[in-house]
Amino acid sequence: MKLFETVNEMGHEQVLFCHGKDPDIKAIIAIHDTSIGPAMGATRLLPYVNEEVALKDALRLSRGMTYKAACANIPVGGGKAVIIAKPEHKTEDLLRAYGRFVESLQGRFITGQDMNLTPQDIRVINKETKHVVGVEEKSGGPAPVTAWGVIQGIKAAAQFRLQAGQLKGLKVAVQGLGNVGQNVCQYLHEHGASLYVTDVNSEKAEQVKRLFGAKIVEPNEIYSLDVDVFSPCAFGGILNSDTIPNIRATIIAGAANNQLDNEIIHGMMLAEKQILYCPDYVINSGGLINVYNEMIGYDEKKVFQQINGIYDTLLAIFTLAQHKKITTNDAAKQLAEDRIISARKLKAKELVRV
Repeated sequence: MKLFETVNEMGHEQVLFCHGKDPDIKAIIAIHDTSIGPAMGATRLLPYVNEEVALKDALRLSRGMTYKAACANIPVGGGKAVIIAKPEHKTEDLLRAYGRFVESLQGRFITGQDMNLTPQDIRVINKETKHVVGVEEKSGGPAPVTAWGVIQGIKAAAQFRLQAGQLKGLKVAVQGLGNVGQNVCQYLHEHGASLYVTDVNSEKAEQVKRLFGAKIVEPNEIYSLDVDVFSPCAFGGILNSDTIPNIRATIIAGAANNQLDNEIIHGMMLAEKQILYCPDYVINSGGLINVYNEMIGYDEKKVFQQINGIYDTLLAIFTLAQHKKITTNDAAKQLAEDRIISARKLKAKELVRV
């Protein structure tokens, strides 16, 4: 991997490698864009196979956060951080050391909770830096609101592709039953959808079966099910050259980040199969909308109005993709970049007035 060439191609402003002893910490903070506002992005803790994989994850996720914020009309830039560690090796000393790295950026990067970090962990990080969100959990955590945004996306896709005004009777395959995936299943069940689910954790699958009447399938079987919607809510990279040929769903709409293994190749493969893909950073933006509003002053009604706007944003993306004969992923990027340019111009005018 050519480090500087890759960072330059993806348009990042800054990438920090955080390393220390006592405690031993390895972390990467990727800041993609701060032209509109500070970079926002959660921190995940994972035992990556190697540092290159961790860096790629941070780079792709941070760029996605820039587009996510733009599509959600949130005046912040994109960032992301990864801590390279096994969850069982997480300690207060490690979290506080990481907090000091975040504090050293003096507000250019604002972070929160992602994989293998809990609200309590965020409160520990908060002991060293004020540049964190989700400390008070005013809304009950990001999972329910993220899942609600996914539901708005599924509704938009069902309306656009299937001319279905409701989710009742739709067959939906959900991959990954973590906090967000379970909430997606709950909302789908409440809307009358039929559920097919899979997870590497059989206990989670059994719980969703018991609560929502879902049918459990094997992990590899989830792709080839004859369903209306496939909803990836686990890891990224699952839409690839091996899985796409097997997908029978008409719509892909899920919460996982970086679902396309290769944005160009696999976005085109989905389009050629006439599968309507909901770009992940648009449909899963409910969590960002939520934590941003926690930061500026939480108003639940306003938050859900913004999250419900995911429906209209996706309809605009689908229409643009159809009109220009491009992939929905390219249409989402175009929408995001247009909004970023407009926001930069507006900010520049405001600075001139001052």
